[in-house]
Amino acid sequence: MRHLRFLMLSAALVAAPLAAQQEPADGDWPHYARNHAGQRYAPLDDINRENVNRLERAWEYRLRPEGGGFILAGTVPSVVDGVMYMPLGDAVVALEAHTGREIWRHAVEGTTIRRRVTYWAGDAQSGARLYYNGGNEIVALDAATGEIATHFGENGRVPFEVRYSYPPSIFGDVLVIGASTPELPSGPLSNQKGYDARTGELLWDFNTVPQPGELGHDTWLDDGWKDRPGNNMWVWYMTGDVETGTIYMTLGSPAPNYYGGDRPGDNLFGNSILALDARSGEYRWHFQTIHHDLWDWDLPAPPVLVDVEKDGETIPALAQTGKPGLMYILDRRTGEPVHGVNEMLVASADVPGEWYSPTQPIPAKPEPLSRMWWTPDDVVTAEDTNAEHVAACHALLDSYGGSFFNAGPFTPFFLHEEGDEPRASINLPHNGGSNWGGSAVDPSTGYVFVNTSESGSIGWIEARDPDGNYGRGTAASTQRFDRGSLSGPGAYSSFSASFTGEDGTTVNLPCIRPPWGRLVAVDANTGEIAWASRLGTTPALGEDKQDTGANNTFGGPMVTAGGLVFIGATSDGIFRAFDAATGDVVWQEKLQYSAMTIPMSYRGSDGRQYIAAVAAGSGFDPPQMGPDGPLNNEALIVWALPEE
Repeated sequence: MRHLRFLMLSAALVAAPLAAQQEPADGDWPHYARNHAGQRYAPLDDINRENVNRLERAWEYRLRPEGGGFILAGTVPSVVDGVMYMPLGDAVVALEAHTGREIWRHAVEGTTIRRRVTYWAGDAQSGARLYYNGGNEIVALDAATGEIATHFGENGRVPFEVRYSYPPSIFGDVLVIGASTPELPSGPLSNQKGYDARTGELLWDFNTVPQPGELGHDTWLDDGWKDRPGNNMWVWYMTGDVETGTIYMTLGSPAPNYYGGDRPGDNLFGNSILALDARSGEYRWHFQTIHHDLWDWDLPAPPVLVDVEKDGETIPALAQTGKPGLMYILDRRTGEPVHGVNEMLVASADVPGEWYSPTQPIPAKPEPLSRMWWTPDDVVTAEDTNAEHVAACHALLDSYGGSFFNAGPFTPFFLHEEGDEPRASINLPHNGGSNWGGSAVDPSTGYVFVNTSESGSIGWIEARDPDGNYGRGTAASTQRFDRGSLSGPGAYSSFSASFTGEDGTTVNLPCIRPPWGRLVAVDANTGEIAWASRLGTTPALGEDKQDTGANNTFGGPMVTAGGLVFIGATSDGIFRAFDAATGDVVWQEKLQYSAMTIPMSYRGSDGRQYIAAVAAGSGFDPPQMGPDGPLNNEALIVWALPEE
């Protein structure tokens, strides 16, 4: 039901603020995106446009060999009162934030913890705590000592029946956690949950696949809701409005991916921003960005909150981006669009039993942040890359018959059966758009900064081979169709091709013309793009052609009061600072591996401002040696200006 998209219950009109919620101290970074609004804005200007080129490494913290590989990717530490708290996979550590000296270490057994730990300042009854999640329980630690906080739950632990992979978000004294269930068409219902931060008591849960009698149930036709796992929340944090006590979570697409014949209807609350009361879990409003998703375009990062000045009025708003490369700027009190959203007619295809939504919501402003249309003129040329890559791209196109369907945004995939003439669709973008990295905002200007990747997907829908390998999160026995290609069926079929670069390495690059990655600044007040700069390079193309922009799926930006936007994210391993007003690169440093997370900034106990980011990869060349042999390949790197 389309009218449900903007429905707001009366509870939103009597919202109560969250107790004990304050904007963090200027020098602290207590939450994943620093504040509850998710702004990633550090109100520090010691490091600024004029002196950023003097940055130097202050200290590093590397995982020990037993830490395992690829644990820190996506990690953002918390810093409060000069102490840094960070998960290491097999441990949680507290460090001096200005030196990296270890204060305490809490060993974790039998599981792996990643991304972050949740900091709670405590109250009159409880001291400051940290919370982590090993997949099937929340564990509470005393922030001062690293010891188990035994007054929480049962001896410091609250178990789950269904897996929740990441730590909770904290709003007041409520811990909120989202399910990260596998993308299977059937299984146990997994809900979003709220717990008392003091005791671990379950306060509420919310069904993201509405059950009979619940709002949105009628968007699952023909009993498609039955035995359906909840729409999962892949990302590891939520945002919230402290003044109204509202939390905002983003939900993934209903399973199975690419075929929805067994789930006709819009499928709420899939692909939705869901606004709930933090204390009670009561519904406030929702906005669905895709009706009946057939592209696996889960909503990744949550929205960032920003106040918009429009027609002489200050509008409390939020900005949401996702894999299609669209930005929705909504009134965060109601979910109503600030600059307009149109339900646009979109194409349908011919897969038997499929249900196609006739329209999809497309913002009037801003314009799409990624390309959504394709023509043969978009195929990469030798001037862009080289003759070998161009030939590989044309060979890929020829293997699909040389004729393709593209209807712009939300292009569907058609049925292909054995013996049919090839009929492939090309859809832009592929898996982002804007992905896990999400957005940052400068509240003083209303600029929203977001990194985007450019690519395409190519293929069709075909009958599922019970013995075929269809990638992660699929079930051959229960899913009749899935997207495939002549080169072998797969859940993802990228419109890209491999070739040998000038440096002798084999690289796989998009078959559309560059740029393939950008950092974009959107003025939320007007909905206009203020600037867009290429983000990332392709060194394999040589010095003359490497300024292509690059894939940047996992990292994101951070902005400071010094007028700087810091971002890693790109596959070339370069950590950059952009001028927040112009989009010019004003500083950069080549890392051994990419900073596939969001950077952070804080003030140490010594009074200096620091910039920090995690670099992660599959191995150092040459290996970094420690007393027990090669060190793990992941490190937290911290920069500062030279000491006076």
